[in-house]
Amino acid sequence: MSATEEQVDHIKQAVERWNAGPVAKLLAKFPEQRAKFVTASDRQVERLYAPEAATIDRYAEKLGLPGEYPFTRGVQPTMYRGRFWTMRQYAGFATAEESNQRYRYLLEQGTTGLSVAFDLPTQIGYDSDDPMAAGEVGKVGVAIDSLADMETLLDGIPLDRISTSMTINATAAVLLAMYIAVGEKQGVPPEKLNGTIQNDILKEYIARGTYRFPPGPSLRLISDIFAYCTEKVPNFNTISISGYHIREAGSTAAQEIGFTLADAICYVDTALQAGLKVDDFAPRLAFFFAAHSDLFEEAAKFRAARRLYARIMKERFGAVNPKSLMLRFHTQTGGVTLTAQQPDNNVVRVTIQALAAVLGGTQSLHTNSKDEAMALPTEESVTVALRTQQLIAYESGVTNTVDPLAGSFYVEKLTDDLEVEAEGIIKLIDARGGMVAAIEQGFVQKQIEESAYRYGQSIDNGERVIVGVNKFTGDEPPTINLFEVPESTTQRQLDKLRGVRASRDVARVEAALAAVKQAAVGSENLMPPILAAVRAYATVGEICSTLAGVFGEFSESTN
Repeated sequence: MSATEEQVDHIKQAVERWNAGPVAKLLAKFPEQRAKFVTASDRQVERLYAPEAATIDRYAEKLGLPGEYPFTRGVQPTMYRGRFWTMRQYAGFATAEESNQRYRYLLEQGTTGLSVAFDLPTQIGYDSDDPMAAGEVGKVGVAIDSLADMETLLDGIPLDRISTSMTINATAAVLLAMYIAVGEKQGVPPEKLNGTIQNDILKEYIARGTYRFPPGPSLRLISDIFAYCTEKVPNFNTISISGYHIREAGSTAAQEIGFTLADAICYVDTALQAGLKVDDFAPRLAFFFAAHSDLFEEAAKFRAARRLYARIMKERFGAVNPKSLMLRFHTQTGGVTLTAQQPDNNVVRVTIQALAAVLGGTQSLHTNSKDEAMALPTEESVTVALRTQQLIAYESGVTNTVDPLAGSFYVEKLTDDLEVEAEGIIKLIDARGGMVAAIEQGFVQKQIEESAYRYGQSIDNGERVIVGVNKFTGDEPPTINLFEVPESTTQRQLDKLRGVRASRDVARVEAALAAVKQAAVGSENLMPPILAAVRAYATVGEICSTLAGVFGEFSESTN
C-alpha cells in the first residue's frame, strides 16, 4: 500500500467513526430532510466525500494542467483570466429586418457574438410560400428564403470582427453558403469569417425533428462541409455536436455526454471514410451542451466530457494535434427547466445554470430569458439575461482562477462517475453497430424517453421540488408582458420573396440548380455548386427540393 493509499484509508476510517458516532447521535434527534439525496440525473449523493487515492496518484492522467491533455481542467492555460467566454444571446424572429434590429441592440448592450435562430421552414428547407410553411413563417426564428434575406439580416454587422453561431442542421450547407456570400459582398474573404454552424443532423433524428434528407446523404453533406471549410473557411467551426437537445428531451447528464460523443464518433468516422485526415478537420469540431440547475453535477459533466473526448480522439482515432483533442463547447441554460409559473424564478435558475457552465469551463454561453417558457423574449428580459453573464464575469470572482472546483472531493468523484457511465453508453452504441444503427433501432430514443419519464414522475410525486410548481406555489397568475411576432410577418416575407424571384436571372438560377443536381447524383463536393446557386439567388426551398429529388426525404414512420 502506497503512502497515499494509507492516508486515504486513514481518512475513510475516520469518516466511518464520524458516521457511527456524531452523525448517528444527531440523526436520532434530527433526521435528515429526505430519505434519499440525488442529483438532477437521479445519481445517489453521499453525505460526505473524502479524497480518493486515484485522484492523487493518477493526477497527470485524470486531471493534468489546464490547456494540456487530458484537458479536464480546461482547454486554455489561463482560461477566463485571459479572455471571457463569448457572450451570445440566441435571437431571431419574423423577418430579417426585425432580427437585424435585435442583433444591433444586443451588440450595443455588450454581447460579444451573434446566435441566429431560424424559423421552422428555413430549418427544414421550405420557402415561406410553400404550403408546408403555412403558419410557421418567422414564428420561432427568422425567415430566410434567399441571399437577399441574409444580406438584410447581417446588414451593418462586420463579419470580420463578429463571430456568428447559426442553429441550422438539415439546411446547414445552404445557410453557410449564404453567410460566405454575404461576407464576399462585405469584402470579407472566407478565410476571415469566424463562427459555427450546428450542422448536427443525428440529434435531429434522436430528439428534435428538423430533418429533411435520410441519414446517409445528410452525413455526406456534413463531410462535404468539413472538407470545403478545411480548405476555404478555416476559422469556421464546421459542426456543433449538440447534447443540448438530447438533454432537453429528457436525458440524464451521463446520457448527454455519451450520446453526444457517440454522435461525434459517427461524424469523425464519416469524414475519415470520405478520405479526410483527422488532424485536418478535428480542430474545427465544436460541441453544444445544456446547463441545468444541479450546479456540481453540471460542472462535473463538462469536465468529464472534456477528458473522455480527449481520450477518444487520441486512442480511437490517433489524433496528434492537441487542438484535435480539445472539446470546445457552447452552453445554453436549460430551456426545459424554465417555468411559466412564477417566471421571475427563472432569473435565479438561469444564474445558477450559467454559473455551472462557467465553473465547467465553457467557451461560449447563451442565457435564457425569464419569459421563454411562454414566448420569444422581450428586449427587457433578454437584457437581464445578458447582464447575468456580465455579472458572473465581472463581479462574482469565479473567473479569477482556473478550474476553481478542482480538488473538491465531491466534484472529482462526480467527474469520474460521469465519465465511466458515459463511456459505458458509447460501448452500448458501438455494440449496436454505431449511432445511425442505434437510432434506426430506436435504442437512443427509448433510453431518453425512460429517463424523461422517471424525472417527470419524481416531480409529480413530490420527490423532486420545483419551486413555484409543486411547492411554494401562489394563487396569483403571473403578470408579464409577452413578445408577439407581428401578424404582418408572413405577408411581408412573401412580398419580398416574390420580388427576388421577379428580379433574378432565371436562366442562371436554372443552370445553378442543374449543377447542384449533377453534383448530388455524383460524388463531387456539394458546397461549390450550392454556393453558386446561392449567389444566383436560388432559394433555400429550391436548392433543398433539388437535393431531395436525388436523396429522397426522411420519414420516421417509414424508416
